[in-house]
Amino acid sequence: MTFLVIIIILAFIFDYINGFHDAANSIATIVSTKVLTPFQAVLWAAVFNFAAFFISKYIYGEFKVGNTIAKSVFEQFITLKVIFSGLVAAIAWNLLTWWYGIPSSSSHTLIGGFIGAAIANAHGSFDVINYSKVLPTVYFIVLAPLIGMVMAFIITVIIVNICKKANPYRAENWFKRLQLVSSAAFSLGHGGNDAQKVMGIIAAAMVAQGLIPDLKSVPDWVPFSCFTAIALGTLSGGWKIVKTMGSRITKVTPLEGVSAETAGALTLYLSESLGIPVSTTHTITGSIIGVGATKRLSAVRWGVTVNLLWAWILTIPISALLAAGTFYVVSLFI
Repeated sequence: MTFLVIIIILAFIFDYINGFHDAANSIATIVSTKVLTPFQAVLWAAVFNFAAFFISKYIYGEFKVGNTIAKSVFEQFITLKVIFSGLVAAIAWNLLTWWYGIPSSSSHTLIGGFIGAAIANAHGSFDVINYSKVLPTVYFIVLAPLIGMVMAFIITVIIVNICKKANPYRAENWFKRLQLVSSAAFSLGHGGNDAQKVMGIIAAAMVAQGLIPDLKSVPDWVPFSCFTAIALGTLSGGWKIVKTMGSRITKVTPLEGVSAETAGALTLYLSESLGIPVSTTHTITGSIIGVGATKRLSAVRWGVTVNLLWAWILTIPISALLAAGTFYVVSLFI
């Protein structure tokens, strides 16, 4: 039972780190366009991260993304040591990428860690992986930013054409107000998608310990605590990644901020309805690229984008290796 308590605490720590690591996703454009101060922006995002709990529970009626994460590995291969090792690896990779200001995916590092530790537990066998759950997530590494990019491009073109004859000063003021709505919508999507991932890990640990019969029986305090932890993490901010997301990819205006956040939010709502854990980081990055491309392709700093792409590709395998190494070390003592 003590080991389970340690795992739950670690899961909440990961959730908190996920919040401040990914805070940039929902506030980067609103800070870079000076609609809100950094503190106002993280407070705004944190409120809607937490509010996502009520959307998932009472509107969607279930936590599909959490179930997908928990079932990414077949149940018979899930032990407390596997979950512990996966969480340690995920926390390590998240902190490393945060330190260097790289907006990597908290979702994929968690899945990679979980899978890597399970493979180590099965003595190197890849039969532990539930491909029906994992493959859609892998596909969305490409699809999520692509969908976000296309949607942001289309939304921006439509808005620009509608507002062609508008007074520039008045239009900018209106879009600054609309950014409050679009960033809130994205924060709801972020909370709904990311908090559930940790909820799934805790549920898997409780099933492995025999405390609950299945994932659907998880007590209400688990999702409530997960949404609270991610909101508190968001409130702490992640300023290094804000700089990358808000200005290094492309310069963003209030109009483009509205387009990027709206496109990102719609992509996240789509993925949550399908139960696919996607990266909010990938999604908003694709959306920002989409609005930049409406001006001209050279407006996007492709060198920065390529570096981000490498981080995305490497996240799952590196997290898996870290988790496997952690599992072997933990096995020496437990």
